Amino acid sequence: MGERESYPPGTFSWADLGTSDVAAAKAFYTKLFGWEAADDRFDLGGKAVAALREDGEPRWSSYVAVEDVDTAVAKARELGGEVPEEPRDVPESGRTAAIRDPAGALVRLWQQQGHHGAGRVNEPGSMVWNELATPDLDAARAFYTGLFGWTVETEDGTGYEVVRNGGALNGGLRATQEDEPPQWLVYFTVPATCEATAAEVREAGGSVIAGPMDTGVGRIAVVADPQGATFALFEGAIDP
Repeated sequence: MGERESYPPGTFSWADLGTSDVAAAKAFYTKLFGWEAADDRFDLGGKAVAALREDGEPRWSSYVAVEDVDTAVAKARELGGEVPEEPRDVPESGRTAAIRDPAGALVRLWQQQGHHGAGRVNEPGSMVWNELATPDLDAARAFYTGLFGWTVETEDGTGYEVVRNGGALNGGLRATQEDEPPQWLVYFTVPATCEATAAEVREAGGSVIAGPMDTGVGRIAVVADPQGATFALFEGAIDP
């Protein structure tokens, strides 16, 4: 089982959905992934898997665990990043902030103070991967290795860049495609097949942006929910 009770600093630990229609989002994702909807989050099997909030700009956001949000924000500024959301406390849960890397991709920081992050990962209906699409791989590599202490390795034959945190797999970097904005993309493992889940997205009023396609480690598709929030689907072998 992919249950988690803590995350080392530098690890992707949480995701949240900002949406212009909370009720519609609850209906869409509970059907797609079998999630249970609470007021401000989605659960799976009694464990929190993602946050939910109203936002005029629908999007999924990735969170990285840090020891101290304020220190990480200061470091991000030193490295050329911007801070669209200053550090703030989430009562009885933690402290958070949002930063933008030099190319404009947004990522959120999470300092645990009661809530560690996702209770389930790497299993059907849960977050499994986080991937940066950027127009400047060199700048992204320098920024994130300097900020989080990550190491980045280039896969032979593909050019895909794999992020490691303390030696553990922790995400990927790739160049943006035509007309694609700089962004961190959240991947969720599908409960069935990638094709079947992508078809369900279409049937529910969402859209399929790319795929399904083979990647060598599994099949993926990039999709958007009916409000326009982009995320990705994964079908393949997953770590526990």
